[in-house]
Amino acid sequence: MKTSYELLNDPFLNKGTAFTMEEREEYNLTGLLPPFVQTIEEQARQAYGNVCKKTSDIEKRHYLMDIFGRNRTLFYYLFSRHIVEFMPIVYDPVVAEAIKQYSEFYIEPQNAAYLSIDHPQDIKKTLINAANGREINLIVVTDAEMILGIGDWGTNGVEISVGKLAVYTAAAGIDPNKVLPVVLDVGTNRQSLLDDPLYFGNRHERVRGDRYYEFVDRFVKTAEEMFPHLYLHFEDFGRSNAAVILNRYKDTYTVFNDDIEGTGIISLAGILGALNISGQKLREQTYMCFGAGTAGCGIANRVYQEMLDQGVPEDEARKKFYLVDKQGLLFEDMDDLTPEQKPFARKRSEFEKAEELTTLAAALRAVHPTILVGTSTQGGAFTEEIVKEMASHTERPIIFPLSNPTELAEAKAADLIAWTDGKALVATGIPSKPVEYNGVTYEIGQANNALIYPGLGLGAISVGAKRMTDRMISKAAHSLGGIIDVTKPGAAVLPPVSELTKFSESVAVAVATEAVKEGLNTVHADNPAENVKANKWYPVYKTI
Repeated sequence: MKTSYELLNDPFLNKGTAFTMEEREEYNLTGLLPPFVQTIEEQARQAYGNVCKKTSDIEKRHYLMDIFGRNRTLFYYLFSRHIVEFMPIVYDPVVAEAIKQYSEFYIEPQNAAYLSIDHPQDIKKTLINAANGREINLIVVTDAEMILGIGDWGTNGVEISVGKLAVYTAAAGIDPNKVLPVVLDVGTNRQSLLDDPLYFGNRHERVRGDRYYEFVDRFVKTAEEMFPHLYLHFEDFGRSNAAVILNRYKDTYTVFNDDIEGTGIISLAGILGALNISGQKLREQTYMCFGAGTAGCGIANRVYQEMLDQGVPEDEARKKFYLVDKQGLLFEDMDDLTPEQKPFARKRSEFEKAEELTTLAAALRAVHPTILVGTSTQGGAFTEEIVKEMASHTERPIIFPLSNPTELAEAKAADLIAWTDGKALVATGIPSKPVEYNGVTYEIGQANNALIYPGLGLGAISVGAKRMTDRMISKAAHSLGGIIDVTKPGAAVLPPVSELTKFSESVAVAVATEAVKEGLNTVHADNPAENVKANKWYPVYKTI
């Protein structure tokens, strides 16, 4: 039994000034805390007041993560009550700034595991030390090659794993005592980090090829062996590795890649919501994505799978997808296509002047898409000319500029509404305020993966799912798409972040139910909804 400073220094058990007088006596805390005993409500009120005094979002994040490092329960009590306000501070976009400043402001490891490719023999030892006797049900792991819109940040990327797990708990009630953030330090190609005397990571270029994959494989197999009920979430792996790693393990373990699958699910949910509003069918749409990287291809594949699920023949479905990247419209004779791009590449014989389709504008004029998704990180790419051209060929254009942060977004929601005379059905990758146009208030859905992945994880964990299947993912998307009020003028295509905790549970139930239906549960689940409720953790102080 921990006592005294052992308790005060354990973030999973510490209550700070909320320890009762009886507890202080029992655990040798007498005189180690101010005499007044606070409730968690009083602690949270005090903490929120301090947050509000901070003059910048990064200062607010530093303060919140200081609480996180000392008292998990208080942190999540506070986070859950201000989830809309704190989501962009704890995670995206402010986490990007925290990653850049990680070494400079480093205080403590936040119960993360740092795995070095230079010491692969230490993987098991590190995981044992980091878990510290805890049962681990969820790991978020990154190699930090493709962090948000900022790219390669080496071991600093551990903040993305910490932040992602914080959202899992705040949104879906994943027990924070049963999660583990992991960073795979395989080096970095960012010269400023290699030259920085404060940088804490391996000071060499990124390792690639067989040695890299052997390291990842050793980690995955070790983690799966140590934690038999593990849900393994891959985050921000580079374009050349993300899909390879996911495909290697998805049929064996319960794994998930948010950049590939999460972005695909939330985008599909938004498209389904848009079609509910317009009254159109998915099989009637022509899909174009600008930015054919990990996220872009992941979204295209998810929408394609949905078409197949709705009975569209494979050949017919393929013809409805057009991917545009830096080289223009992707054609099958290009020698630099990734494995994920190849299924969607077109034949040049389909177009009279295929050689001219080297820009988004040219491709859009040739194709006339009804759905336009942006994952390009090219700010302002969806120009007025492009948007008006698209709108001239479809009654209700579906336009999703998903790149973030703000300066990388392909378009602003207000511009899209104005340029299409209120006809566009819009979702953005960043939070957008409602748009007032011609007397109508247009609510703008945020295609934030946080709307989907927490519930997905809770559902899988609740029934001990052996794998994450396409049907489970599809059910998650449909569970979101059915929440919006399609009768309201200016209705959003996705539910608001303010209701995140509510519909995370709905997503979890849909996923858990499908897992049981497919016979993939390892936990008894006559009523998957009850399993989900039983597995939810709440931020209340418990008896030690």
